[in-house]
Amino acid sequence: MDRVKLYRRRFIPDEKILLKDDIIVSLDEDRLVTRWNVLTKRHDFTHGTSCYFFKQGWKISRFLNDRDELVYWYCDIIEPVFDSEDNSYTLNDLLIDVIIYPDGRVEVVDIDEVAIALRDNIISKELVIKALQRLDSLLKVIYSGYFESYCKYAEV
Repeated sequence: MDRVKLYRRRFIPDEKILLKDDIIVSLDEDRLVTRWNVLTKRHDFTHGTSCYFFKQGWKISRFLNDRDELVYWYCDIIEPVFDSEDNSYTLNDLLIDVIIYPDGRVEVVDIDEVAIALRDNIISKELVIKALQRLDSLLKVIYSGYFESYCKYAEV
């Protein structure tokens, strides 16, 4: 079987990038776990791991600095699409993100981008509805204290 290809698709800015350097740690029908280094050099973090939860529509990433210390957990709301002909996953970023800091603080970001994308017909109403439902389910997991049970998959 050919190696699975991973693409990150963003709506704002409009781009689709082959994640050619991401290392697939595990893949099954429910989850994809990867290890990665930043695509563009940054001062705050250098690498990390991600777990894509296909059914939930979340990507939970552990962002680490050059000393392997946790900077924060970064959660993307996603719409994964598998292409069997190309043996690839396109991981569509639905714009809304949640950041969880080591001190437990939770920040929801980029909701304004969803409004802009919907207004400008960049994203469909159906995808916005999915994004909001997935955000709601993720926040319920975070606020109920069950987030750590999902984090374990990205701690590889």
